[in-house]
Amino acid sequence: MSNAPPELRTEPPPPTRGAAWTGMVLLIACSAQFMVVLDVAIVNMALPDMKASLGLSAAGQQWIVNAYTLAFAGLLLLGGRAADLVGARRTFLAGLSTFTAASLACGLADNGATLIAARAVQGIGGAVLAPATLTLIMTTFTEPRARARAMGAWSSVNGVGGAAGSVIGGLLTEYSSWRWVFYVNIPIGIAILTAALLHAPAVPAASATASASGASAGPAGPAGPAAPAGHGGRGGLGRLDLPGALSVTVGLTALVYGIISTASSSWTSPHVWAALAVGIALLAVFVVVESKVAAPLVPLAVLRRRTLAIANLVMIGLGSAMFAMWFLLSLYMQQVLGCSALRTGLYFLPSCLAVVIGARISTHLVRRTGPRPLLVTGMGLSTFGFLWLSGITVGGSFATGVAAPFVLCALGLGLAMLPVTAAATAGVDRREAGLASGLVNTSRQVGGALGLAILATIASRTAGGSSSPGAQALTAGYGHAFLVAALFTACAALGSLLLPGRPDQAGPGPAGPGPTPGGPR
Repeated sequence: MSNAPPELRTEPPPPTRGAAWTGMVLLIACSAQFMVVLDVAIVNMALPDMKASLGLSAAGQQWIVNAYTLAFAGLLLLGGRAADLVGARRTFLAGLSTFTAASLACGLADNGATLIAARAVQGIGGAVLAPATLTLIMTTFTEPRARARAMGAWSSVNGVGGAAGSVIGGLLTEYSSWRWVFYVNIPIGIAILTAALLHAPAVPAASATASASGASAGPAGPAGPAAPAGHGGRGGLGRLDLPGALSVTVGLTALVYGIISTASSSWTSPHVWAALAVGIALLAVFVVVESKVAAPLVPLAVLRRRTLAIANLVMIGLGSAMFAMWFLLSLYMQQVLGCSALRTGLYFLPSCLAVVIGARISTHLVRRTGPRPLLVTGMGLSTFGFLWLSGITVGGSFATGVAAPFVLCALGLGLAMLPVTAAATAGVDRREAGLASGLVNTSRQVGGALGLAILATIASRTAGGSSSPGAQALTAGYGHAFLVAALFTACAALGSLLLPGRPDQAGPGPAGPGPTPGGPR
């Protein structure tokens, strides 16, 4: 047991391995990320068929997406903390197994309620899996340039998975059944699980390492929150903040339910007010819990870091617009323009490619420019694209009315996602990698859930709130929603001006990564 003062103790680096082994770890992490992103894109393509097959309402259609998103958002921090406390390998295997099993349950669902419940379980698996993939990379690649390349590859998988998901989802929906958009995850999940059991590193958990070195609890100081290991001698799982995870997940669900309910009820309806009040109250409980428990999901002191707090607010604004974009455009193209699921998937390819291009540009520039210029540029492009999309018409076409603004929005997303993640994780100690990555991904998911609820509700109310609105009403609703999405991205661009403008201002701390690119789930 080390007798060094706590401030001088560091976690031993993982064992040095060869390039073939590190390449295998990167392949495992990227493949898992690919599967998660593939699932999201596939589901967007199949939404109209799911609605028709299971007799879902417009609100039920939203819940197919939001059941996953809310479970993911509410439990991502728990998943990130689990990766820190019990090890990235264990959490990776648990999340992957849950996600794969839930995919089978989704495919077998024979009614809307069962499908929505299974999607929530998928979200739980994804919440455990996603931060573990990033933590595996951050703990395997410790040299800044190698980490930048690895995280750039991991981020680019989002665009590749989105492109593949759009086409595969269209093919499966067109020529088979929407159920196969879930079944396809099963062989992929089993293959990744086998590879991870053989090759994923058993890096010591932060809790175990700190305990072995004799670390004690104490304030984090300006560099960041205290290591989770400092909270007594219980096992890692015993220090997971389950009350915090439960309160934030149920609180967000109630808040989103209240917002979605306004599509068919007035804001003054008792059940709307009750849902909103419960949601706000539980989120307040979450803040209180985080200030009281020994090992909080979000040590409130971490939010005193200006760059981290601003980056997460920007991510909320970004996610609010971008989640709804894919959802609403898929419905517009199939329900108004009359595109098949396959054609819609093919039409999504240019935008997916634009995300990849934006991500690659950010990978090469963020270390030289810092996050602010790329974020402002990316959100500016997306704002212009959404303003353009707000003018869609019933008699338009993809080529003349959708393609160019869609690509602009996606290019802006690709440019912005890497630097906002870099800003949020800059200077974070390696033992807190799960917390930082979980927090920034949670912000994106929270923004996505709230944004989808708000924008889809605006679209529905503008369309008259009927169960089967006409093409003209649907188009007007989508146009209004895109106009509000432009407001979200404009606010994100303004918020980005408060982030560091020079690379050295977002440079690495003593044990943390520099402004290396990362990405969303």
